[in-house]
Amino acid sequence: MSKWERIAHVLYECTYHIVWTPKYRYRILQGDVAEFVEEKIRTVCEWKGVEILEVNVRIDHVHMVVVIPPKISISELMGMVKGKSAIALFQKSHKLKKKPYWGNHFWSRGYCVSTIGMDEEKIRKYVKYQEDHEKMEEDHDLHEGPF
Repeated sequence: MSKWERIAHVLYECTYHIVWTPKYRYRILQGDVAEFVEEKIRTVCEWKGVEILEVNVRIDHVHMVVVIPPKISISELMGMVKGKSAIALFQKSHKLKKKPYWGNHFWSRGYCVSTIGMDEEKIRKYVKYQEDHEKMEEDHDLHEGPF
């Protein structure tokens, strides 16, 4: 598999590490609940065209490494994943909804996201010195002539 993906007129490599927790970081993600959450994550990601490289449902948080097409924002994906999985969990397990601390919200409000990709230092150097490099190439082409 190539690191770079294509859609229409875009070549991209948008890989992210995302972490989020149940409300109050409650230790609920185990057994059937964990399996169900992972299944819903995979379903939503497949539906949205997001490639899952890794997913790990821990007892009190979820880690995910994904490649997200640039037409989808991270907040849109997380809204879908958290929303669809919470609704499905509450429909499947009515006892979860009865707990007074859930308040119809299974997941905590936020999430942590970090990009994974090219080496930042290399990119900074490339951007900083690109103009100098292009000028050197132009000067070289002018001295050699068109033929």
